[in-house]
Amino acid sequence: MGKHVLLVEDEVNIIEAIRFILSREGWQVDTHSDGATALDTIRAVRPDLVVLDHMLPGKSGLDILTELRADPDFQALPVLMLTARGQARDREQAEKAGVSRFMTKPFSNLEVVTAVRDLVQLAQ
Repeated sequence: MGKHVLLVEDEVNIIEAIRFILSREGWQVDTHSDGATALDTIRAVRPDLVVLDHMLPGKSGLDILTELRADPDFQALPVLMLTARGQARDREQAEKAGVSRFMTKPFSNLEVVTAVRDLVQLAQ
């Protein structure tokens, strides 16, 4: 597996922070900010890992994850879900939908790098 991440996030500050953190670690980071077209982008880009925001315009990250897991080509794709709402209910729904890991905002740089590295290693 390579080191290619697709970040599906609509907050510019989060996009820039994660892009910087992961690029510095040698990852190629593509970004997308519209939930309605995120699945098409994931299918076209075919990243090694998706970092997916829970709340997106057009379609929620949870809906995207559910559709992704229904597609046999993407059932094993590692997905790190980010959320500003760290409620237990959100975490339970994401886990039920098949999330690989769940992380609340704000997060530390090390936390993101470690999660991405671990998820890709587990998928190999």
